[in-house]
Amino acid sequence: MLRWTITFIIIAIIAGVLGFGGIAGASAGIAKILFFIFLVLFVLSLLKGVLKK
Repeated sequence: MLRWTITFIIIAIIAGVLGFGGIAGASAGIAKILFFIFLVLFVLSLLKGVLKK
């Protein structure tokens, strides 16, 4: 999932440099969503590990 986030961030940066506003906005939005999903899953994994002990 982290790879998808990085991929969409790179696409957003390239599209922003080339001036494709709609594509850059969509890619940045997808990257943000994937980042937060990854962050939530990471925190849940940490909590699960701590509670197991």
